[in-house]
Amino acid sequence: MQKPKAAMGIVVFFALMAVVMAVVSVKISSLDKSTAAFAVEEPYLRSSLPTSTSAAAFLVLRNQTGRDDRLIAVRSALSGRVELHSHVEDANGVMRMGEIAGGVAVADGETHEFKRGGDHLMFMGLDAPLVQGALVPVTLVFEVAGEVEITVPVDLER
Repeated sequence: MQKPKAAMGIVVFFALMAVVMAVVSVKISSLDKSTAAFAVEEPYLRSSLPTSTSAAAFLVLRNQTGRDDRLIAVRSALSGRVELHSHVEDANGVMRMGEIAGGVAVADGETHEFKRGGDHLMFMGLDAPLVQGALVPVTLVFEVAGEVEITVPVDLER
């Protein structure tokens, strides 16, 4: 009678170990990141004047992909060209705006803020004035993740 109980105990022990190992291997595998992505928080687009032919978009970009990446381009049908821009102080203390060469690195688990007076998305060659509350489709292009489609609301009051 002792041998069947011992054998059953061993079978149960190994069955439990197999279940634990399966759960642990799934939790630490890359499958755990399959739904991870870039999160875009607080996006908005604005122009300084109703007649402006350019506009800027601001947002917080959070990398939740499980790997480091780089934002290398932005596209939108709203304008002829969209560039990654930043404000930089020149040797005379004057702030100048210009394109960010090589894109914007965003390490896994980190955020990058595109904000007024700093890095931003510059839309150049607007065909028409922005309308308060309009939703603008924008494509973010990443070196590793590829294209990510977002929608940016026009907020001329911020």
